[in-house]
Amino acid sequence: MKYLRTAFAAATAFTLITATALAEPKTNLLHQWATGSDAQAIAKLGEMFTAKGGTWQQTSIAGHTANTLAKLRADVIAGNAPPAVQLKGPEIAEWNETGMTANLDDLAKAENWEKVVAPELLPVMKPTGNWVAAPMNIHRINWLWASPKVMKDAGVTEMPKTWAEFNAACDKIVASGKICISHSTADWTDSTVFEVVVYGQDLDLYRKAFVEGDVDAMRSDGMVKAFEQFRTMTSKYMDPGMNGRDWDTMSHLVGRGEAAFHIMGDWTLGLLTAGGFKEGTDYVCVQAPTDWGKPGFILNSDSVVFFKQKDPDYIEGQKLLASIILSPEFQTIFNQTKGSIPARLDVDLSNGFNPCQQLSQKDLQASIAAGTLVRSMAHNMTVPQKVRGAIMDSITEFVATPDMSAQDAANAMADAAEAQK
Repeated sequence: MKYLRTAFAAATAFTLITATALAEPKTNLLHQWATGSDAQAIAKLGEMFTAKGGTWQQTSIAGHTANTLAKLRADVIAGNAPPAVQLKGPEIAEWNETGMTANLDDLAKAENWEKVVAPELLPVMKPTGNWVAAPMNIHRINWLWASPKVMKDAGVTEMPKTWAEFNAACDKIVASGKICISHSTADWTDSTVFEVVVYGQDLDLYRKAFVEGDVDAMRSDGMVKAFEQFRTMTSKYMDPGMNGRDWDTMSHLVGRGEAAFHIMGDWTLGLLTAGGFKEGTDYVCVQAPTDWGKPGFILNSDSVVFFKQKDPDYIEGQKLLASIILSPEFQTIFNQTKGSIPARLDVDLSNGFNPCQQLSQKDLQASIAAGTLVRSMAHNMTVPQKVRGAIMDSITEFVATPDMSAQDAANAMADAAEAQK
């Protein structure tokens, strides 16, 4: 009997080795990058995967992240979990808890991911200590995009560094007859601007409320102050056209010299470039205002999560795909196309990257050193999705309800978030 067990074990091992040796890498990436620069960027990944001998397939689900998640759930229930899925933030941890995610530790160790990936991303990519996902990029959320022409015409001689300076600049710009803040109201755009305000006013409050999900912090005087600043911005510095404006035209108002400022993540760079606008002439980019005088960075990151597979071809495809994603070559090509910066901190941005991207990498390093780097709540990198949704709904309700007080808004946010716990 012992001989039979030994022989069976040896035969099984031989079969696995043979299957691995004969495996031909293939993948099917489930993602939501259906249009524009996003689709162009993901096409680069497919080209590189094919060039390395892999068979590339993709399933693109247009629209909101919820659409991708719905497709993923349907596939999992049907017993057909996709080999690779675009997910991020707490979604990675939630799927990891199911025990269905693949373990990438051997590849990560061989390629030294731990030492090159931005430290703030490590607990996201390895929620329980094992690598289950590969980050594709780093987006910066707290950008202030500005029109030099509008500022000059209004007599604004310097980029505002604090919120008081920002308000003073906006008063001059509105008096000159131009829009101060280009905006399009939606839950994610409103929440993007609001989290930049909270972060810029009180770093500790941001961490407690939007990273830890502390409802007492959401009810605090600091949050009330943030809503007061936000009300000033929505009532005095944004124009009525923000209702129903197509979100991707917000940046063009700055590029054309019709608005002074735009607060939004670095995908704005792709829109400005596609519109033919030139950095330094039509627009400039700086860190959004902070009242605490240090380099700051709110981080968002796209990533690919890998699910356990039985087919050796898909298993080999996962290794190849993850390796490509974290290669300096892909990190360079992908992010030059998308407007973000590499998730690897060792990629040289001196050639082929926009000056705003180069500044982003510099500020990221400075923020890490200063201890001010945080992940984005608005872009699904911190609290659970249902809590995030409650927070975002309350922010947009505040924008849509001009007579809602800042105190009522803070209480409503805390109540809504608490109800989801």
